[in-house]
Amino acid sequence: MLYLAFLRGLNVPGRSVKMDRLRGLFRDMGFDAVRSYIQSGNVFFETAEQDRTVLSRTIGTHLREALGYDVAVCLRTIPEMEKLVALDPFKDIAVTDSMRCCVVFTTERIDPALELPLMSPKNDIEIIRTTPYEAFVVWHLIKGRAPAAKGFQERHLGRDATTRFFHTVVDILAAAKRGAS
Repeated sequence: MLYLAFLRGLNVPGRSVKMDRLRGLFRDMGFDAVRSYIQSGNVFFETAEQDRTVLSRTIGTHLREALGYDVAVCLRTIPEMEKLVALDPFKDIAVTDSMRCCVVFTTERIDPALELPLMSPKNDIEIIRTTPYEAFVVWHLIKGRAPAAKGFQERHLGRDATTRFFHTVVDILAAAKRGAS
């Protein structure tokens, strides 16, 4: 089974990890065909293990021991990513230079009763759609700055979540499929 691991909190200030080291840490856990995509903690790997709880716990524990801090691990498969991209959730939005279209990957199930769209009190984060484990979010830049995930986003989507721009998610899926066996 090929998994895509979206890791939270890598290569942010104070947490620099070279991708060759990160790939090595995944190989140390016995995973095969380990690859990474850009510097933001996207790792592709193959394993026979299909229990995501076990995989996430194994990866999270190993990374914490090796790096010295907790790393949220959001695992997805290629078919799941294809369905996510096919939703094309931002197709009806007139995107401007002061907006960013994002996907938030969560480790915990998103509350299905969350009333959408949901705008933050600062009008900088708008949750427009969800799946059980992803949220489609529009960031509204204020004075050129992206909003902080702490607070509003974490309160509604969970702390153990990581965000990628939608166009990057499309690129990550394409890269994963290029190397899929």
